[in-house]
Amino acid sequence: MSDTPEKLIQLNTHLKVSDDALKRSLPVLNDQLALLDPAQYTLGWLYILNTMAGESPPPQGVDVFRAQVSTLINVGQVEQLRLAPEKFARLCKKLKDSYLYTGTPTLAALPLKNAIRKIQPDKQYLTPQHVDFLQVCLLAKRYATAMEVLRDDVYEANPVLTGLVPRDFLLYCYYGGMAYCGMKRWPKALEMFQHAITAPAMALNAITVASYKKFVVVSLIHSDEVPAFPKYTSTIVQRHVKSCCQEYTELTAAYTTRNMAELRKCALSHEEVYKADKNLGLVKQCVESLYKQNIQRLTQTYLTLSLADIAAAVELPSAKEAEMHVLHMIEDRDIHATINQKDGMVSFLEDPEQYHSVSMIQRLDAEVQNMMLLARKVAMVDEQVSTNSAYISKLMMKERHGRGFVDHGEDFEVL
Repeated sequence: MSDTPEKLIQLNTHLKVSDDALKRSLPVLNDQLALLDPAQYTLGWLYILNTMAGESPPPQGVDVFRAQVSTLINVGQVEQLRLAPEKFARLCKKLKDSYLYTGTPTLAALPLKNAIRKIQPDKQYLTPQHVDFLQVCLLAKRYATAMEVLRDDVYEANPVLTGLVPRDFLLYCYYGGMAYCGMKRWPKALEMFQHAITAPAMALNAITVASYKKFVVVSLIHSDEVPAFPKYTSTIVQRHVKSCCQEYTELTAAYTTRNMAELRKCALSHEEVYKADKNLGLVKQCVESLYKQNIQRLTQTYLTLSLADIAAAVELPSAKEAEMHVLHMIEDRDIHATINQKDGMVSFLEDPEQYHSVSMIQRLDAEVQNMMLLARKVAMVDEQVSTNSAYISKLMMKERHGRGFVDHGEDFEVL
């Protein structure tokens, strides 16, 4: 039944209703699997391995199970895997879980990355395997490894081809934001968390709340303020998410006072909450970032300032501490300044970048090309939506019945 596409569809239909029969044959499944070539009988391998993966531990042994799943990923026919993408996603999750159980998440990174590339039509598609891959990278603190997948711009989500579900998208954004935090790439982290917060929602869920908490802290670290919700954020999130994050609202209020003592007091009073949320490390960076933000504000007022005056202005204990902060900020290009070691004076300078170097031109060209690609994608999606029969029928219905309005003062409700 694996000779032609038509027979494979029949085989997939048959296997879907054969779970009980496969479970009854569990003692001999591993022997039967050895008789099948995974490159030819990929669909059979997929269902048999899923059945054996349902046992804990797998009857063939964990090491054999891992080797079999890796073999399926490496040599299996992608056309057959896409007949049952949800089974492939479940198998990859079981593979990830087996490595987490033995405390070796690093070893799962390569097979899961290969699984992403296997099931993707191209690198623009999001898959359930993205979530598993990012999770093991985070647990292993391999943030640079996570960048190997996160650097791909994702524009497509096709559940039919990949087995993707809404929870996968939210976790991809959440884990991706955490990986960018590990690399201290705050703008990209904020972008990922915002995607999770603004995803369409009919109810508030834990992933959205967790994303918002990290979004608040990272916003303070990066730009010393928390931006308002975009207009396309679902109403349920706008109304209720802040009520689940009172400690983070207080942190924002303390940060905006610019008073270091007030901020430290707030962080200390809610330390257990931040620790339980796995955000204590970010909150500590947030406290330290207030020094940086206050020093940056000084550059807008003064051309030169002594290290002692900087220490007093930003509430640092000594001029030496102020010097270390200024040096780190110069190194990170957060400010442009020189320090006169003889008299302890800091001279603030203008940005030396003239934007005419070869590297800058190449960077600008890459950004322009990326924007052009995005514009083409948006135009294509707009065309698909505009020609969608369900969308057209709803639009016509709205035009027929949307002429009546009920006045409620500031708001108007379409009848």
